[in-house]
Amino acid sequence: MIRPEVTSFFDEATNAVCHIVRDPGSMACAVIDSILDFDMASGTISQTSADAVLAEVARQGLTVEWVLESHVHADHLSAMPYIAERAGAKMGIGSRIDEVQRVFGKVFNAGTDFQMDGSQFDALFEDGDTFAIGGMTARVIHTPGHTPACITYVVGDAAFVGDTLFMPDFGTARCDFPGGSAEVLYESIQKVLALPDETRLFLCHDYKAPGRDEFRWETTVAEEKAANVHVGGGKTRDEFVAFRTERDAKLGMPKLILPSIQVNMRAGRMPPPEDDGETYLKIPLGRMSGL
Repeated sequence: MIRPEVTSFFDEATNAVCHIVRDPGSMACAVIDSILDFDMASGTISQTSADAVLAEVARQGLTVEWVLESHVHADHLSAMPYIAERAGAKMGIGSRIDEVQRVFGKVFNAGTDFQMDGSQFDALFEDGDTFAIGGMTARVIHTPGHTPACITYVVGDAAFVGDTLFMPDFGTARCDFPGGSAEVLYESIQKVLALPDETRLFLCHDYKAPGRDEFRWETTVAEEKAANVHVGGGKTRDEFVAFRTERDAKLGMPKLILPSIQVNMRAGRMPPPEDDGETYLKIPLGRMSGL
């Protein structure tokens, strides 16, 4: 089995991880779950994290063929178009992005020019789709539950699971966003855990569980099956759903959910300028609590 080379970038400000996955037989690669730096207090953006990824691409002499997202993130802004435009790469996401766009297009009153069909991306992946990264074949698994549009990318002995799973000592993703479902997430996790035990799992976040001093974002199917505190050790669907539902009811909103979703549902692009030529992000008063 192909063992792709993976270089990861952890952003402590958002606890998010971006990955470069490289074909060991060529100079081709993909960038998965990129990060755009955003300061909420001043409303400023910067590309420091994205530039670090591009610098590593240049250092290794790589060709970026794809910039991919595992889902529409609610806790950080995507640098997808920034990287794709500079690298000449295509942009891809799960095909059910339109479900997310229809919900949040209304929440943010995105306007009649906002297409709620995923057309902002170059590729919309269905469950079971395959595509090439150099000489490697990447396979898509639809893994909803956290959001309806979540997907996992399986590339050789590596799988990029987005927010579906965290490190074994931290558990699993929340399921209380629109279209989320603890029952559905449990079934999605079983798809991931059905991969070979030695499959490396690369995560999109880490929060350092109590008792652990370092951030980590790589584990294996075997480790998750044996030790994941939410679903490992043979925990049943009913046990998981009861626990996840109770836990989600106590969680607050991610601190960057308002800017993140309205940008990420546009494939990482900002809303169009208004009549004064300036770009604004909206705060929909009271609309999010109803979701």
